[in-house]
Amino acid sequence: MNSKYVLLGGLYFVQGMPYGLQSGLLPIYLRSVGLSFSKISLAKILYLPWILKMLWAPLVDQYHTKQTWLALSMSGLVLACLACATMSPETNFLPVAAMLLLMNFFASVQDIAVDGVAIGLLWQDEIGYGNTIQVVAYKLGSMLAGGGLLTLMHLLGWGVLFLLLAIIYLLAILYVWSAPELQLTLGRPSQDGQPRTRTFNPWRILQELLRVPGTLWTTGFVLLYKLGEQGTTTMFPLFLLDHGFSTQQLGFWNGVVAMVFSITGSSLGGQLMSKQRQPLSLLKALLLLRFCSLNLQTFLVFIYDDGVSLFKGAAILSICVQHFIGGLITTLAFSIMMQCTQRADGSIQATHYSFLATLEVLGKLAFSSFVGSIVDWLGFASSFCCFLFLSFTSVLYVLNVPPGGS
Repeated sequence: MNSKYVLLGGLYFVQGMPYGLQSGLLPIYLRSVGLSFSKISLAKILYLPWILKMLWAPLVDQYHTKQTWLALSMSGLVLACLACATMSPETNFLPVAAMLLLMNFFASVQDIAVDGVAIGLLWQDEIGYGNTIQVVAYKLGSMLAGGGLLTLMHLLGWGVLFLLLAIIYLLAILYVWSAPELQLTLGRPSQDGQPRTRTFNPWRILQELLRVPGTLWTTGFVLLYKLGEQGTTTMFPLFLLDHGFSTQQLGFWNGVVAMVFSITGSSLGGQLMSKQRQPLSLLKALLLLRFCSLNLQTFLVFIYDDGVSLFKGAAILSICVQHFIGGLITTLAFSIMMQCTQRADGSIQATHYSFLATLEVLGKLAFSSFVGSIVDWLGFASSFCCFLFLSFTSVLYVLNVPPGGS
């Protein structure tokens, strides 16, 4: 296998672990101890560093090397994991939450550096495969720290699991310092060959980013495309938890099996992307397919009966289908983002991609932060109808892309 793909796979794998821990394990754990959907949704505030990472993205772009930033960020993750290993979420919830917040900060710094490495290493014809590596490796890390931890927590315990995470990050640090591929991205000049003046003026940076062709349309797309899907993937497992599923069952089916389907979809998306330079026609078809799938899952919410095994099987199948389609769409979306970023000047590419990735997270996080309140207010059935509407707006947006907009 190409050594650059191995490097990117390893880096995105460890980057996905904090997200899986907090998206896969934490909501189900909090619900299992009796917290309301509103409070569970408010826990999404722990993702705040992913929204604010544009504040430190220019530092990663303009100072030191990506290799240095990777080593520093993962060292911080090691320390945060060791701190979490000494505490219990039942008795030290706020300190644990603070450490999880800190983990997200270090992971966001790592994300900026890894994206900069990927943009510098990948050629145009490698973007499809590269983004497959990115999405699949990230999801594998998420699956290990989310569904895997949730399934094994009753056997190993909270402290041992965080010690294992710390060991993984230590191994990643050693790998980063020994990877020759990272040298290829050092000292990359600007497109005009002239040195760039360092600037941290937010308005000037934003102007430079928005001047990159296709940025405005891509910005709207990444803010919108995941909203309906995010609502269903966040709340449907909690719906099942309230209708007879155990935390162990959800850890296996939603955290492991469904993630396998998601990874399969992401891999297929990369294969399809590599065969065509313009992914928008494929993206339109997949968004329509996702909308149809959400219709079926919404119908299931209306008619679900706890005592009928057929409904349990249908629920599991709907989760797997949603994750498969979502995986396909995510790979195409990140490929579109990277194609847009590669039009930017080399000295701002990591910042530009971080800008788009931040908006992608913001779109999901802003909605998921109050999606629990929507369910508490409207109930599951009406809420899923709202998610359907949001999913359809993303279809309309892509169907009406302006010429040259992406």
